[in-house]
Amino acid sequence: MHDLLPYGRVVLYAALAVLLAVASNRLTEWTRIPAPALFLAAAAVASNLVPELGHLDIVTDQRIVTIALVVILFDGGMHIGWRRMRPALGGVLWLGVAGTLVTTAALAVAVHLVLGWQWQTALVLGAALAPTDPAVVFSVLGRREISGRSGTLLEGESGANDPVGIALMISLLGATGGGLGAVGSGVGHFALQLVVGGVVGVLGGWFLLYLMRRMPLPNPALYPVQTLAVAFALFGVATVAEGSGYLAVFVAGILVGDERAPYKREIEHFAGALAGLAEIVAFTVLGLSVDLHDVLSADRLWTGLLVAAVLILLARPLFVGLVLAPLSLTRGERGFVLFAGLKGAVPILLGTYVLVEGGERAHEIYDIVFVVVLVSVVVQGGLVPTVAKLLRVPMRTVEAEPWALGMRFRDEPEGLHRYVVAAGSRADGCTVADLDVGQNFWISMVSRQGRLVQVRGETVLRPGDEVLALADADDAPDDVFAP
Repeated sequence: MHDLLPYGRVVLYAALAVLLAVASNRLTEWTRIPAPALFLAAAAVASNLVPELGHLDIVTDQRIVTIALVVILFDGGMHIGWRRMRPALGGVLWLGVAGTLVTTAALAVAVHLVLGWQWQTALVLGAALAPTDPAVVFSVLGRREISGRSGTLLEGESGANDPVGIALMISLLGATGGGLGAVGSGVGHFALQLVVGGVVGVLGGWFLLYLMRRMPLPNPALYPVQTLAVAFALFGVATVAEGSGYLAVFVAGILVGDERAPYKREIEHFAGALAGLAEIVAFTVLGLSVDLHDVLSADRLWTGLLVAAVLILLARPLFVGLVLAPLSLTRGERGFVLFAGLKGAVPILLGTYVLVEGGERAHEIYDIVFVVVLVSVVVQGGLVPTVAKLLRVPMRTVEAEPWALGMRFRDEPEGLHRYVVAAGSRADGCTVADLDVGQNFWISMVSRQGRLVQVRGETVLRPGDEVLALADADDAPDDVFAP
């Protein structure tokens, strides 16, 4: 019992820190500074004011952030879903793989030529900074909904290029010696990680969906626990098989994202809440691992700012712009995707890999990555809404809808369909009576901007309306509501 009081203080301080972190999301709406930047900076300052806070070793930090990323990637995959991902799948894969590789190469060349670093060290720094970050992208977009393909591309890229970046970093750090042998070994390991991770993700996603639909549990609260446990199991299986566990989790989340299953809404809410907590934990832990005295030293601070400028103003706009050239995007969408490639927890996590390996300039690389991430989150993340407006990329804020109306069914309801009226669709501006949906289609409920709309024959449907309807599977007119 003698240690109960100190432990109680620790629990109290941790709870207060979480409450402050949750409340800080309101602060981000006023300051336009994304929440991850606040967590990262506040933790870094706190660890320097109270050195005891930074006592965790770097391997423990890695493991905590890895767990957090598994939750964030799985929740992000579910948020995207297969229906949104399918039209943009080719672009996401191309951008996730080729974009990561060209960013790594461009940064390595710049660091080698400008700063005089050795090629191997320059490549390691480039690989650490190449991936965009799902936690930051999902946090910055948050309640913002982006029309067109750019939103799906950004979210998909942030999930897809993290496994690519991590596999690339592991391959670079694991390559020994030089010459074609080392290159071939690194490329082979890189390809193995992606292939195994993708296969485990697809098979695991199908298995998870089968469990969600076919395995009854005695308590409804266990369904979200079962789902997250399977997600972590997929990460473990892929990793043990020398594949990318991160890719497996992200793919599985996409496959189950918009599929119907018992207690699906509860699963989504649980995963979303856990992902929010994971974001707080990841950036706090990474912030605590940084020594501000080293980061703010003149050479590392200015080097970090220089690398950030090269990355934001040159590497991504120019070289990733070439990667985007084959994709069918408007000029505004293209510019928005190139600007909003935000860095975050994953680059810092990759920096911890470098620290553990203890290679050349390991601590310098870690400090530079921290500076670049902070600049990216604050500057790029804070300007995302402004840039979207300047480039005329349609973006709207989805207002919170804290109240829900629903019914429980013992068996899966047949013939119940939910649609969202897309701008430019045949339903846009059409009255309910004039909808070309046949006689066996019955609209039972319409929600508009979070409010119920009384359904009558003369009710005019508008873009963004949520429509709940009854129809036979063969009579469901999905194309009427699609763009």
